[in-house]
Amino acid sequence: MGIFDGLPVPSDKTYLRDELARIDESWAVARFDSLPHVVHILTSKDRETDVLLLKEQSDVVEEVVDEVVHAYHGGFNKAIQNYSQILRLFSESTEKLGDLKHDLAEAKRSLGTRNKQLHQLWYRSVTLRHIIALLDQIEGISKVPSRIEKLIADKQFYAAIQVYLQSSLMLEREGLQTVGALQDVRSELAKLRGALFYKILDDLDAHLYNRGEYSSVASSIYERDDDVPTTTAVAASRMSSQPLSRRTRALKGDSQFGVRGLTNGSHRTSSIEEGSSFDGHDEEDSVEHDEATDSKLFSHQLPPWLSDSTPDEFIEAVRKSDDPLHVKYLQTLVQCLCMLGKVAAAGAIICQKLRPTIHEIIISKIKAHMETRNLSKSVCSQGDRMVAAGLHLVKGQSEASILSKEKPQNGISHSGTHLAVSPVSPLMVPGGKAQAAAKDLLDSILDTIVKIFENHVVVGELLELKASQHDINTPKSLPTSVNWNTDSEASQVTGGYTISYPLTVLQSECQQLICEILRATPEAASADAAAQTAKVAKKSSKKDKRNAPEDGTTFTFRFTDATVSISNQGADLIRQGWGKKAPNSAHEGYGSAAVLPEQGIYLAASIYRPVLQFTDKITSMLPKKHSQLVIDGLLTFTENFVKDHLLPTMFVDYRKGVQQAISSAAAFRPRAHSTTYTPTVEKGRPVLQGLLAIDLLAKEVLGWAQAMPKFAADLVKYVQTFLERTFERCRTSYMEAVLEKLSYRLIGRHDIEKLMRLDPASACLPDILGHSVSHSEAVGSDLELRELFLSLPSIKQDNLIRDDNKLILLASLSDSLEYVADSIERLGQAVPRAASQSEDNSRNQATSPRNLASFADEYRKLATDCLKVLRVEMQLETVFHLQEMKNREYLEDDDAEEPDDFVISLTSQITRRDEGMAPFISGEKRNYVFGGICGIAANASIKALADMRSINLFGVQQICRNTIALEQAMAAIPYIDGESVQQNLDRVRTYFELLNMPFETLIAFIAEHDQMFTPTEYSNLLKVNVPGRDTPSDAQHRLSEILSH
Repeated sequence: MGIFDGLPVPSDKTYLRDELARIDESWAVARFDSLPHVVHILTSKDRETDVLLLKEQSDVVEEVVDEVVHAYHGGFNKAIQNYSQILRLFSESTEKLGDLKHDLAEAKRSLGTRNKQLHQLWYRSVTLRHIIALLDQIEGISKVPSRIEKLIADKQFYAAIQVYLQSSLMLEREGLQTVGALQDVRSELAKLRGALFYKILDDLDAHLYNRGEYSSVASSIYERDDDVPTTTAVAASRMSSQPLSRRTRALKGDSQFGVRGLTNGSHRTSSIEEGSSFDGHDEEDSVEHDEATDSKLFSHQLPPWLSDSTPDEFIEAVRKSDDPLHVKYLQTLVQCLCMLGKVAAAGAIICQKLRPTIHEIIISKIKAHMETRNLSKSVCSQGDRMVAAGLHLVKGQSEASILSKEKPQNGISHSGTHLAVSPVSPLMVPGGKAQAAAKDLLDSILDTIVKIFENHVVVGELLELKASQHDINTPKSLPTSVNWNTDSEASQVTGGYTISYPLTVLQSECQQLICEILRATPEAASADAAAQTAKVAKKSSKKDKRNAPEDGTTFTFRFTDATVSISNQGADLIRQGWGKKAPNSAHEGYGSAAVLPEQGIYLAASIYRPVLQFTDKITSMLPKKHSQLVIDGLLTFTENFVKDHLLPTMFVDYRKGVQQAISSAAAFRPRAHSTTYTPTVEKGRPVLQGLLAIDLLAKEVLGWAQAMPKFAADLVKYVQTFLERTFERCRTSYMEAVLEKLSYRLIGRHDIEKLMRLDPASACLPDILGHSVSHSEAVGSDLELRELFLSLPSIKQDNLIRDDNKLILLASLSDSLEYVADSIERLGQAVPRAASQSEDNSRNQATSPRNLASFADEYRKLATDCLKVLRVEMQLETVFHLQEMKNREYLEDDDAEEPDDFVISLTSQITRRDEGMAPFISGEKRNYVFGGICGIAANASIKALADMRSINLFGVQQICRNTIALEQAMAAIPYIDGESVQQNLDRVRTYFELLNMPFETLIAFIAEHDQMFTPTEYSNLLKVNVPGRDTPSDAQHRLSEILSH
């Protein structure tokens, strides 16, 4: 861009721009030097041409200048005119300033003559303005009472206190103290202060017990009695996920208002099912996220009870807080009391009303529980009537058939057995209706108490925090010379109200309720109260000597109102009648008997777990300095009561029940109401009444152990004691049946015991677990046992158990012992699971399962001994009857139509005993008891041939008839191994039929079947005298040669 581009050249002379562009810019420099140009022309070869070029450029420049002058001529003229006008105005202003200076000098001389009068007028104007302002203030103050009343009616307590404090401060200002017209206002404000205090205290009292508008839980127990009990949630808030004490500790550095957790957001609600997992869809997750975001945004909004308040630091902190609504409201009420300077009075009154109110709440909960139960009963009764009406329409169903279905098949009522031996009624057993009702009732009441105590912890920690920061009994913004509370001792700052006091009272009331449920007198329930009180006094005296602050009050078992130190102000307020609204019902009962089907000391089992959960919740809320209150609190009382009263009573009662069960005449009397064995007790398994009762008692005691895991080890020891005593009684019955009998002596021999264990038939015995035996060992042990029994001296009748009732008792005792052993094993597996649920029960888990398992082994071993005695006894009976075949001549004259008398006696005895034992042992065990008869009968019959003097053809037929009779008797026994029976007896018949063969035929048979019988048995065939059979003299030699090859 050139230096001449901005010149105002007309559009019709644009050529000038081109001409100007050709002019060298050196002509337009600020410090023009003409010498170079002159030298250039003088040294140029064509001077005229250069001069002519310069003239043309000069003409162009002149023309451009003319155009510029023409364009700016009007503006130059107007500027010159403006400068002329400005000069004229400056001249006129100078003249006027001179006149003004002259006038001011004249005014100064005039005012100087009346200076005093002007000062008086100014002072009067100032005074009048002050009077007008005071009148405005007086007019505003006169409207304050009505404004405060309106705010109180709208429950805008914080705003009302702000107005009250501002008005009180104005009334104390200089100038208004002597105004007589404001005395009435002062009097009204004083009255409003009291009314405001009572309104705040009423609202605080309602919210402490979850009966307020902003409470976390509102229960129907405070509705009218004729209403149906319901439960509504005013604000869905639950127990905080973090202890309140932790939340409060983070506030020590907050502002002087001390709002608990207003900025850290740590007081948040958590679900009741905290810790459970929920797998939802993405849409549900997004909805929950939106709801959480909305609730967080809502929590940062200004609460409705602060809508009319003047913004200040406290309101801003409340607005930013993430605390639940009810916590914010409690914070506001405590802040109001602190601003009023009425904390001591409020604390004293809250302490005074605490116990009666808790007593009333517990009674109301019990009444609501009773109404709910009555309502459910009425609904159930209507349903039962409808069902009964429908059942009447069913044809062909008689009352007798219904009763037969309800009656147990074994004819024994378990409830009857329970009532006969158990020290508690069916309602009171573990898991019974009374236990469940007591647990439900206490769970409901303790849950309410926990929520109430949460509110007390909020208020108590706020008061402690504020007490540590400033004087909370002097109204804010008031001169300290105004003495609102004359008691200035540190212990009276909160009127005796601390976190420890409500905890003590709440636990005391819960203890009294538990005592009522347990029917325990105060003296019995608090047997250790004197020792604990002395312990507390000793601790307190030591703390006083050290001048150290008391960290907490040890909970003692008190049954009267806890005494509190009430300040003068609180005592005055109580005397005025505020506390009269609370009924004095601390010494009345709670009416729990109307809800519980039964009361008694055994309900301590159902109370233990709710108390343990209650203690855990309380512990999570308390700061560490109050932990001693929980250690010496309700849980300690319950545990001491269980240890000092319930367990000894339980041991005595159940020991008496065990003694009655095993010592009665019918305890070990076998009873069966069917001819077949039933494997389950419910369907009629004939377990001995004594052992069935012991099993029920053991299950009950271990049921108490599951309900009280901490005391499981003690209760398991009780069960072990009872089982040991019962085992000794069973052992006595067993010995009474087998004492001095041959079968008992035989099974006690080590060699026979070992052979019986190897016997394959013993696989069904309960103490044979996974013992594998080879076939050769099994066959060898069976044969060896038979030889041992047959080699015994002649068996006498006195060596045998001839009383069938004793044998039936052994069978029944075996099955009953096995039933109890199985039950003990199941209980032993359940006990450690119950014990492991307790936090401090680790030292009780080591011995219980092993000891119970050892008892099960002992019971099972005795049951096995009973079966072994029965098996050996039947084998010995067989040997006893068949030994009559020895030293006898079987020279019969006719065909055998009937078996021998001793065989008839044996078969009838087998049939009779089988029928007697059939209902008491299973088919597998019957096979074990009677399965050894045929084998030993076959061996005994074959071996008897050696002692026979002679036998003929009819004698052989007689023996074969005996085996047929025995086979028929054995075949009548169910579950018996018929193939084994036939095989053994066929061997006997084959053996004796060989006597009918001629000698040569017999020798040929032996040559072909040398392994069928033993050499001795073949030799006996030749030794016996058989009429009509020719036996050469070298028969034995020829037999030996045949068998040797």
